[in-house]
Amino acid sequence: MWPLMEKLSTGTSQSTQMILVAAVASAATATAILSYQGAERRHHARHSKKRSEGSMGLSSAPSQQFLGDSPKEQDTGSNAPATGLFDEELVQEQLARNIAFLGEDGVAKLRKSFVIVVGAGDIGSWAATMLVKSGVGRIRMIDYGTISLSNLHQHSTATRRDVGTPKAIALKRTFRKVVPWVDVDVRIELLREDTVGALLAGSPDYVVDATGDLTSKLALLKYCYENKIPVISAMDAGVKADPSRVQISDISETIEDPLARAVRRRMKRLGVDIGIEIVFSTEKPTKSASSMLPGSEEKPKGLAYNPLPIITSGTTVLPTLVPIPAMFGMSMATHIICKIAGWPMDPLLVRYRDVLYQRLHRDLKLREESMAPTGADDSQNSDESRSITMPLDRRDIGYVVEEMFRGRSGISQSMDRICVCRWIRSEPLSLLNAVVLTQAEMERHLALPEDADLEKEYGKSIVDSINGRYEEEILISRLR
Repeated sequence: MWPLMEKLSTGTSQSTQMILVAAVASAATATAILSYQGAERRHHARHSKKRSEGSMGLSSAPSQQFLGDSPKEQDTGSNAPATGLFDEELVQEQLARNIAFLGEDGVAKLRKSFVIVVGAGDIGSWAATMLVKSGVGRIRMIDYGTISLSNLHQHSTATRRDVGTPKAIALKRTFRKVVPWVDVDVRIELLREDTVGALLAGSPDYVVDATGDLTSKLALLKYCYENKIPVISAMDAGVKADPSRVQISDISETIEDPLARAVRRRMKRLGVDIGIEIVFSTEKPTKSASSMLPGSEEKPKGLAYNPLPIITSGTTVLPTLVPIPAMFGMSMATHIICKIAGWPMDPLLVRYRDVLYQRLHRDLKLREESMAPTGADDSQNSDESRSITMPLDRRDIGYVVEEMFRGRSGISQSMDRICVCRWIRSEPLSLLNAVVLTQAEMERHLALPEDADLEKEYGKSIVDSINGRYEEEILISRLR
């Protein structure tokens, strides 16, 4: 460096020489500082790795048994943590971002919590992974299925090495590498009505229902409801693709989900019609997805082999787009984490719409009663004589508004002061004869003669669009 300085200083002024010396000195200082910081980072990384390996009782080359690759663990799965002692400072460092968000008390509650996940596949595996990574200290995973090439892409942790391995064991292998202090309990069996009590024993703080078997789901939900165990249940993610439609709500508030409707009806027969949290999608299957519905003879284009429908344990399994069930699982995990840690959450948006549906239903009922015929002898008691039984309830109105007409007028697509009324006035009110209009549009529509030519009044494109909504509803009605 100094010979270079001497060469540069030849023939230069003293002030220029001083500037050059200062610049070179600064560069040398910066190089020294960066080299020192790099060495410190490498030392810290080696030290942290050594402490981590020491806390887990490992050498620098982890044994196959710890990684969960031994035949014994593949078959049975030891339920004890990888080792009994861990460096608490390292655990705190690994959970630092969760602590920054939820606070020390919130994460402390998580680390003391016990969560049971029933189903370790496309939804349950993602829920379980997010739970343990967020700090849940004890988890039990119940699943009888195994990893195959056809479901490998949906599992949160499985690799090709895990094909043929129980799904829950594949999860446990990863958990032992990432969060070895977590108490992981694995049960390789199908939850049934006669085993649900034993499988859910231990006073869990929360239960995740991610099973796709309807019989198991009903037994689980009934047991949790009767024993006051907090539970959140996953509905059907099949033939869904819109991430903005994934919601969490009470089962009584679902407005479009075939599995939710089936579960709700069966649970109602068991005396349960409210009080069960579910994650579901309000998305309606599109026409392009109709070929994937049960009973369709049309094979999706581009497939050499048609895997539809898939029947397991009496349940029709619809094909899924990989991110959607993952979103279901992560939504469930987030909900549970916030509940246990005490993180405040506002009421979900879907519940705010209930007041709107009640008002629309009330106004529709009043209009239908005003249109009901009355006899000459009933003039003194017209209000009583016109009382009718509505063919649509509040939930049906919500379905018409949100799912059939997407919250907009069928004529103008406006969202301003929407109402519900008959489309063809001479025909009875039903799901296939209810239309969403603005207040002004409805008043004009109801003033038309009953036999009015709607194409002449509104134009062919609008009439075709509204009739198309009804045709779409007929197309997917077999799912309900």
